[in-house]
Amino acid sequence: MALILLGCEESQAVTIELRKLGHEAYSCDIRECTGGHPEWHLKMDLFEAIKLKDWDLLIAFPPCTYLAVTGNKWYYHPDDKHLPYDQRRPHPKHPHRREKRENAVKFFMDIANSDVDRIAIENPVGIMSTRWRKPDQYVQPYYFGDPFSKKTGLWLKNLPKLEPTNIVDVGEYVTYESGKRMPKWYADLYKLTPEERAVVRSKTFKGLAEQMAKQWGDVL
Repeated sequence: MALILLGCEESQAVTIELRKLGHEAYSCDIRECTGGHPEWHLKMDLFEAIKLKDWDLLIAFPPCTYLAVTGNKWYYHPDDKHLPYDQRRPHPKHPHRREKRENAVKFFMDIANSDVDRIAIENPVGIMSTRWRKPDQYVQPYYFGDPFSKKTGLWLKNLPKLEPTNIVDVGEYVTYESGKRMPKWYADLYKLTPEERAVVRSKTFKGLAEQMAKQWGDVL
């Protein structure tokens, strides 16, 4: 049995799968958990939680709002596209977004540099590939039996890459008049508020959660 901390995981998706396998796993987030097991949840600052125990493994899901490439257009004034990036003015609707991005980068790197022997950090395609290094691998829900697309990077420390276990169809896509395509499950979320969308999009699909627990749990 290993002692495992799941950072920024209010959904408890991976925590629950690890518990099924007999590990002592705890989710951690500044929000209440939504996975139904508050007895396994540490509602506190992640770095304070890291200090609590001698963790065997840290799996972290840092917020991607300011790290993902999908929001790049909100970092500069729309009239400044022709200018070098460092000369562009902030976006009038999001004047502090660049500062928030830098805080998000620091949070990610503080996790990566935590004093834990084994670390996995999950995030979608984003700026950390250039701000730090490329992920050790990208995975998709359809690698593990869930017919959906959500390209996800994994930055690993002393852990093996995840092996696909059940490759299925990639799922439905929606194509807009502009030519832009996105997974239907992702597009359907636009009926929710931005805050609700962020919560749903951040949840780990069940097949991936199961294999994180099994494959990395086996290493421990």
